Amino acid sequence: MIEVLQTGPLVSVQDLGRVGFRHQGVSRSGALDNLALTIANRLVGNPDHAAGLEIMFGNSTFLFQADICFALTGADSFARLDDTPVYPGWRYHAHAGQKLKLHMPKRGLCTYLAVQGGIDVPLVMGSAATDLQAGFGGIDGRGLCKADRLVVGENRHSCDALSDNTGILLPVPDGVLRVCTGPEFDHYSVQAQTQFFTTAWQVSANSNRMGFRLKGSPIEAQTETSLLSHAVFPGVIQLPPDGQPIILAAEGQTSGGYPRMAVVIDSDLWRLGQLRPGESVYFQQVSLAEARMAAEVQARYLQRVALALASR
Repeated sequence: MIEVLQTGPLVSVQDLGRVGFRHQGVSRSGALDNLALTIANRLVGNPDHAAGLEIMFGNSTFLFQADICFALTGADSFARLDDTPVYPGWRYHAHAGQKLKLHMPKRGLCTYLAVQGGIDVPLVMGSAATDLQAGFGGIDGRGLCKADRLVVGENRHSCDALSDNTGILLPVPDGVLRVCTGPEFDHYSVQAQTQFFTTAWQVSANSNRMGFRLKGSPIEAQTETSLLSHAVFPGVIQLPPDGQPIILAAEGQTSGGYPRMAVVIDSDLWRLGQLRPGESVYFQQVSLAEARMAAEVQARYLQRVALALASR
């Protein structure tokens, strides 16, 4: 029901990821900006975990082969449905034969396309997410290519049952990631700790869905730290010997041996999906209590989204 006419650097099928398999070495995968995908799914009446498309750097075109309801969230890719502008955070109806074209966003990295019914692909370990490193999930474990055809899942309601001109205010990333200090934070001097939180770290072009590599003045360890391999997960900020932090992302490995300087709080993980190469990011230290409060604030925001959409 959807034909791929053009793709940018990377377009992949993603949902909220697979859980319960990290002990077997399987990463979570899923959307880098899980908040954006969740909102897009709610706009079109899907369950939060329905599969959509993660589109990096825009520059993609899709042909709808049947009438469909869709929404875009995340980075604003200045999209157009034929000649009509399409704005992120709004619900739209498309007719068979219409083309959706996305351009390069000026800010942000990932745009998410959700369609009513979701993208229908076989589930692997309970998830439709594409694990590009392992090569499974989504469409044959790879990014989408020109001429790919995507099947849309069965709609619970007709497209006409969802009203037009429905939108919500999307959160905007500000280049700040809130973090809690990690197990090895105290292995570093006060000067190194201060440097970690005051440096404007630049996102390296050598970043991907496994992790975001940062560049800045190297942080030096007081002593050489030798660690046994330990469990890691998305959001962990490792500090390798070169002193340049790495933020593990959706496809990050399940174990590692580098010192864990800090951990991005769960309610800020969505911001990783909008960090583009060359941008600066700061770390802000918060307590566990503040992290829990941030999670509650995000949960209330999603509740307000659900209530607002239910009334339209």
